[in-house]
Amino acid sequence: MKSFLSLAFAGLSATALLTFSAFTKAQWYESTGHAQIKSGDTSAAKSAAIKDAITQALVFSGARVSSVQTLVDGVLMQDQLKISSHGEIQKIELISENQYNDKFAITLRLDIFAQAEQCPQSSFNKFVAVTQSQLNHREQAMMGQIFDINKAVSKKIFTSLQKSKMSAVPVAYFNNAIKVDKYFTQQHDYSNTQLEEISSRSNAQYVLLSQITNLSTSNKLNNDYAFWQDETYKRNYQIEFTLFDGTTYEQLWQNSYQSQAIWPFEKTKIVDVNSNAFWESPFGQSITDINQTLSYDLQSVMACLPTQGKIMHMENSKIVINLGKAHGLQKGQLLSIAHHNYLTDAAGNVMPHKITTLNSIRVEQLYQQTAIAVSIDDKPLPGVQINDVVEIISQEL
Repeated sequence: MKSFLSLAFAGLSATALLTFSAFTKAQWYESTGHAQIKSGDTSAAKSAAIKDAITQALVFSGARVSSVQTLVDGVLMQDQLKISSHGEIQKIELISENQYNDKFAITLRLDIFAQAEQCPQSSFNKFVAVTQSQLNHREQAMMGQIFDINKAVSKKIFTSLQKSKMSAVPVAYFNNAIKVDKYFTQQHDYSNTQLEEISSRSNAQYVLLSQITNLSTSNKLNNDYAFWQDETYKRNYQIEFTLFDGTTYEQLWQNSYQSQAIWPFEKTKIVDVNSNAFWESPFGQSITDINQTLSYDLQSVMACLPTQGKIMHMENSKIVINLGKAHGLQKGQLLSIAHHNYLTDAAGNVMPHKITTLNSIRVEQLYQQTAIAVSIDDKPLPGVQINDVVEIISQEL
């Protein structure tokens, strides 16, 4: 079975347990996929759960994932995941399948022969601060009084990234509201100071910003969907994301996602956006679908980004950096040192600029979030100072 697959994405939350075979290159992955049973269609739910389980296994084995729109038999299908793996699936075994309430779960065991990693950076963790999404049009939240949906969505995004268990590790930074619309303009009139503050306070190199741009409702539907209700509407959902490097302040990625789903609640009902009733509704599930797609997209974008940190303290020949075991560092790890600077072009635009020095350091003591490093062969480190950038340059110990 070829490991280049195009799988219909159902936006499904799931967990995965990795086990390894005794063979040198063969890796056994046991993953559990989940799907919601919609309109009593257990066959479709089972198919979606299988696809979700396979998707997870491929992602964990080093697959690159990107969301694309595809045409199937001339009909525009829902957002799909195009998965290109570095390995090949040799065997798939069904372990179990279960149906509970309105959900279907299936556990698979896959034998995947992965090829060499395309980039060594993928073996190191990159911490990303998940900030509170900005709700751009509060008047659109009137139906249901869902004015806190931006906070609830941000928390769900954080949870989705946590479950992916890959190189992009989320850090919760969504308790405080921040103004982010300026980061999405063509002028890129964003605040380096704000990015640096978020990065510093969260100890995360990367910063994820988002804004909800559409919560509008469509015209009233007929009562075929819910004949017991007086009013049924479809509701739109659109959200934009952008990823910044909190060290260099460079914009690395930007994307938007949108969906439309049934709003099953009465027009005058006040809806709790943190309740199961909301998240298990068609509209809540459509947001969960987007969050899962975002999770895969972000992991793919960040897989080969460098793991960088800063010099936090210097004392004699010892240097304290804000990278540690949680980032994948090991004792003896080599790192380079760079100065953070700026260049100004002819139009007056200020651009981040990093000047890599000839200085290198080696990790001597490891802690969870920090490490103590020393210069190689006790050589002096001329010009090195606090807040200089350190970057992993070798996996050799």
